[in-house]
Amino acid sequence: MTDIDEAEINKAKFLEAFGRFAEGDTSVLSEILREDFVSHTPGAPAGRDAWIEFIKNSPIASAEIAIEHVIADDQFVVAHYSLTAGEVRESVVDIWRFEDGLIVEHWSVTEPQNP
Repeated sequence: MTDIDEAEINKAKFLEAFGRFAEGDTSVLSEILREDFVSHTPGAPAGRDAWIEFIKNSPIASAEIAIEHVIADDQFVVAHYSLTAGEVRESVVDIWRFEDGLIVEHWSVTEPQNP
């Protein structure tokens, strides 16, 4: 398998999982995140299960999400999207690192959107 193939496979897996999540299916997180998953986002809890619970109980779980861009390179998938949760509107960039078909690492930056 070439790096391009791996990147496209990871991108497709991400888009399928992200689509399910955006429709309210939070169970997809347990399916796509490897057990030793690490989030490098400040304020996010350590460990896959704690991070999943954090996300399930956060406004993002019921937010309206619109993907703007998705870029894949080797093990990495980068997603840029708009998030609306009540009065909160943000632009988000997430970086996801895949290994053996599952997400093992995550980084995120957010920026408030002007109304």
